[in-house]
Amino acid sequence: MEAADVPMSSELFRAQAHIYKHAFSYANSMVLGCAVQLGIPDAIHSHKQPMTLSELVSVLKLPPAKSNEIHRLMRLLVFSGFFTTTKLRDENSENQEEGYVLTASSKLLLKSEIPNLSPFVRATVDPVMVNPWKFLGNWFLGNGKPPFETAHGAPMWEFCDQNPRFNNVFNEAMAGDSQMMCLVVKDCKQVFEEIDSLVDVGGGTGIIAKTILAAFPHLKCTVLDLPHVVANMPETENLKYVGGDMFQSIPSADAILFKHVMHNWSDENCVKILKRCREAVKDKNEGRKGKVLIIDIVLNRDDEEADMTEMKLIFDVLMMVVLNGKERTEKEWEKLFLEAGFTTYKITPVFGLRSLIEVFP
Repeated sequence: MEAADVPMSSELFRAQAHIYKHAFSYANSMVLGCAVQLGIPDAIHSHKQPMTLSELVSVLKLPPAKSNEIHRLMRLLVFSGFFTTTKLRDENSENQEEGYVLTASSKLLLKSEIPNLSPFVRATVDPVMVNPWKFLGNWFLGNGKPPFETAHGAPMWEFCDQNPRFNNVFNEAMAGDSQMMCLVVKDCKQVFEEIDSLVDVGGGTGIIAKTILAAFPHLKCTVLDLPHVVANMPETENLKYVGGDMFQSIPSADAILFKHVMHNWSDENCVKILKRCREAVKDKNEGRKGKVLIIDIVLNRDDEEADMTEMKLIFDVLMMVVLNGKERTEKEWEKLFLEAGFTTYKITPVFGLRSLIEVFP
């Protein structure tokens, strides 16, 4: 090896830092989960002004002896962008204290606000979701069961049915994620104004349907989910619940909506679901064509921030660990649509990590 090919020591130390950063990246997850557990965002929000360390420790009812440890926790959270600090004026003190202030990210963790992603954070750091990652290598080396099933003895949906505690944690996380739609659903006027009826497949307790109805009250919405999910859900004139299996049948409507559902399933299963959608939207009155609305990740989009790309790739591997699903490129989406008998589609990147995909017969 020539001298020019030998990495400089400074380059190797940067590489070391890079390796350590990713090897210990779980620390960021756990520290964020700790902040949510302690209620730090809510404490600062309720204070109505920049909050000092001593005030934070007092409001959280923590032992004063933990002050230095909370300072160290907050130092990492500030660096990570979840909080910021500002200097406080105190004429009676030689040393200016700092006060903690919320950022856009921590505002999304407030339990008193909508949307609220605190349940999503709690689910992410729950041992049920963390433990399967330990079995990823074994799965590649020949273990036929997905890592989640290896860790917990049952596939994810079966495990949720058998474990009410985690089922509630997971459902609350999905509901919080769905609340994000309220930020932009009114920007999708053309998508919803031209339809009269909509079926939200896998819509759970109806968070998305209710959000859409708030913006477009003319719609008739039906939520389709497993019978035990929608049992005894209160209905209104415009919102109905149907217990069923999307692989067997989907109620007919002008539009069939899937929010963060398709990525849970293999290509083969997605085609089966889409074929059921074709049956549900093919017979429209007055010559109008129905459509399928998919809110999901599209990989390899041009001109997106590195953080967005990284998070999409993480979601893709997450689907491999937890389920037998995947995230897809536009070409992979197109292949599914054509195989299921659809002819055209339109992608609009309006939901941050996810895009709105309209699919037409």
